[in-house]
Amino acid sequence: MKRTGGRPGEAPAPGGDGPTGSSSRVPVVCLAVFALAWAALAVAPRYRADWLLENLPVFVAVPALVLGHRRFRFSDRACVQGTIFLLLHAIGSHYTYSEVPIDAWLGRAAGFGRNHYDRLVHFLYGVLLLRPIRELSFRGREPGRFATLALSVAAVIAGGALYEIVEWLVASVADPEAGTAFLGTQGDEWDAQKDMALAGVGAVIAALVELAVDPPPSGEPRRGHGDGARGRDPRKA
Repeated sequence: MKRTGGRPGEAPAPGGDGPTGSSSRVPVVCLAVFALAWAALAVAPRYRADWLLENLPVFVAVPALVLGHRRFRFSDRACVQGTIFLLLHAIGSHYTYSEVPIDAWLGRAAGFGRNHYDRLVHFLYGVLLLRPIRELSFRGREPGRFATLALSVAAVIAGGALYEIVEWLVASVADPEAGTAFLGTQGDEWDAQKDMALAGVGAVIAALVELAVDPPPSGEPRRGHGDGARGRDPRKA
């Protein structure tokens, strides 16, 4: 496996300042923005029991990320994308996903017969969290861009499927009203499958964007450029 030293998501060397693309201020700002928004949205949620269920992952993930920050730093882009997703989730947990007033926010222009906020967040789960999952999974040691992105997409889909299973298990033992709000199927028997599919589509789109905008890892020449086009290692030229 190739070590892509200095790339975003690489664990910082002892005594170092963290990976390229990571600053000390951005994670702090992201945490402060999320904490303020989360605290505001924690006041008088529509269904407190559902709010508690929705926030169980937050109660685990956010402290773990804060405590692990010195051992592993995300790139600034991963921090921002992760924060955006957490803010979207905080909104969904405040109203419950099936009752977020997205139709009112859009001026009822879309005319949806169903509240699609949950669908939007599942899609953005794939779009926004592919990068953080990629960085956390490989920690700067990537087997090649295509393999890395394919495995990252698979990890996003697996994470979405695991969440749907946990959601079902929690809802089955929770208070019936809270469990129904937590599932948020809105009468769609294929809700879980559609949610997972949207997460997968979002992850594939994010992977294609990463492939287009990220430079090849250090020492991996682009096709058609100099010695790399003939299969020679330019470092030995």
